Amino acid sequence: MNSLEQAEDLKAFERRLTEYIHCLQPATGRWRMLLIVVSVCTATGAWNWLIDPETQKVSFLTSLWNHPFFTISCITLIGLFFAGIHKRVVAPSMYPLLQVEFCS
Repeated sequence: MNSLEQAEDLKAFERRLTEYIHCLQPATGRWRMLLIVVSVCTATGAWNWLIDPETQKVSFLTSLWNHPFFTISCITLIGLFFAGIHKRVVAPSMYPLLQVEFCS
């Protein structure tokens, strides 16, 4: 391969990569929004769990049973991370300099 063919191949690869990253943006936005909502719910539930005076008086499992909002949101957050939400949220931002105006 001469250098002109290599340059054309590289440009074609960059165009295809740019197109692929651009097409991921809408789905990534939804995953980011879901992660933000679940994180805020977990933080709010944790705050309520920690300021409850009964938390210190009962066992850990009873305390979790008394705060189902925190328990469910925490389990949901852990489940999302096991499902790979961190990969879905970060993947398109690996190539921040790529700009594109089309999507196939």
